[in-house]
Amino acid sequence: MSGKGVSRRTAIVAGTATAASLGTGTAAAGPATAQDRDHSGKTQPTIVLLHGAFADASSWSPVIERLQDRGHRVLAPANPLRGLHHDAAHLTAFLESVEGPVVLAGHSYGGAVITQAAASAPGVRALVYIAAFMPDAGDVLGELTSRFPGSQLAPALTQVPAPAPDGTPGLDLYIRTDKFHQVFAQDVPRDTTRTLAAVQRPLSATAFGDQATAAAWRTLPSWTLIATEDHGIPPELQRFQARRARSHTVEVPSSHLPLHSFPHAVTSLIRSAAGAVRR
Repeated sequence: MSGKGVSRRTAIVAGTATAASLGTGTAAAGPATAQDRDHSGKTQPTIVLLHGAFADASSWSPVIERLQDRGHRVLAPANPLRGLHHDAAHLTAFLESVEGPVVLAGHSYGGAVITQAAASAPGVRALVYIAAFMPDAGDVLGELTSRFPGSQLAPALTQVPAPAPDGTPGLDLYIRTDKFHQVFAQDVPRDTTRTLAAVQRPLSATAFGDQATAAAWRTLPSWTLIATEDHGIPPELQRFQARRARSHTVEVPSSHLPLHSFPHAVTSLIRSAAGAVRR
């Protein structure tokens, strides 16, 4: 066989092995190492961040940078946004690939997903909610939102026909680009929100009608950041949920996107949860 043929076969084998390792998730997650331990020798938890609707994992970028600068190991998987039970199962499967203790944080709709998923993910030791839903078993997100005034989200949504998670005809929901700044992130620079509106990922309309069947905050400690100027999830709903969960709570005068407008406060709260897990 010629040298050229050997080189090509070697490249194919190497590429296949790399793809296989990435496909399992273990290459990205991996076991804890000496670098993941603090000065006391205790293993630092992995911080897993889940984004909400009308966004993607890059919405966490300002927080990820700050956590990584402080030496934390951070993972931010994609949230499919196909409905509560589908998304929770997806997250639970991802968490199985993460070695060691986990601090699990969710923004917005992502809070509902982590609440459901963490109930069957034994590695999760703490929950962090950032301007988020925190449903109890039996709650429906659409009904939760309607209990308290203040949300401007519903009239700002536009519907696009798309297959539902089960393949039947369904609807995807987007925030209208001309409403995105006011409803989602009124305290974030407009040039940033123009980009965020353009790249937003849709939420399946089924998500607002899905009923939660588990509430991990009933058995796990939780930390909550309440955004007092939130036009998406009413601040009073956020306070009600935090009281119900007996969550460690802070408030900031933020829009629905404190990940960008108050990244230091979000980072500090997540670090507080991580510190409690290490003790």
